[in-house]
Amino acid sequence: MTRLIPYPAIDLKDGKCVRLRRGEMDQATIYAADPGAQARAWQDAGFRWLHVVDLNGAFAGHPVNADAVQAILNKISIPVQLGGGIRDMAGIRAWLDSGVARVILGSAAAKNPPLVLQACKAFPGRVAVGIDARDGFAATEGWAETSSMPAVDLALRFEDAGVSAIIYTDIGRDGMLTGLNLEQTVTLATRVTTPVIASGGVGSLADLAALKDAAAGTRIEGVIIGRALYDGRVNPAEAIGLFSDEGP
Repeated sequence: MTRLIPYPAIDLKDGKCVRLRRGEMDQATIYAADPGAQARAWQDAGFRWLHVVDLNGAFAGHPVNADAVQAILNKISIPVQLGGGIRDMAGIRAWLDSGVARVILGSAAAKNPPLVLQACKAFPGRVAVGIDARDGFAATEGWAETSSMPAVDLALRFEDAGVSAIIYTDIGRDGMLTGLNLEQTVTLATRVTTPVIASGGVGSLADLAALKDAAAGTRIEGVIIGRALYDGRVNPAEAIGLFSDEGP
């Protein structure tokens, strides 16, 4: 079985680490004023990857929290995947050159699929697609707009593009600690050959254990953990340990 990777999340709003509820910017809880220090804490806890989102950038359509992202990159040695406001090749290249291991294309993937193809060709293995779904349909522009395209159909568009991963987030569960939408995540992961990272709703170690069971035989290869880590509902060592015993 492929070993699942837990990704601690750092969502950046106005230079600070926050967590939102259902993607609402006015429902932000500030957890850390120093993103670099928070990133280092997650690395010191034993995590091997970090998931970072420029929330302001996702709404603005261009990077906003560049200084905070750079502070994170300066503090850690583990790889970082970054999303939020990355909409063109120049932005992709700039972030990858700055030390980001993998960029995440969300709104750009939904609205400009050729960009994904171009980026994957130029930067093999370093481009992921973020699919944020509301009631099964893809949302864009920082989740402010919901399209008429089913999330699975959007994922299938990129089957042969060379995408390194699909990050699938259920907006209705994000930040709510009510558990992952396993049904929709598994459905997606059984329809595609691209690795899938689950996101949105992790509230306990039991939620992670349920994902571990559900992921068997699918392309689910990781999970993003946000509010539950910051609130202490999920212990980093226990989360890492849960997935480290899955075998080679």
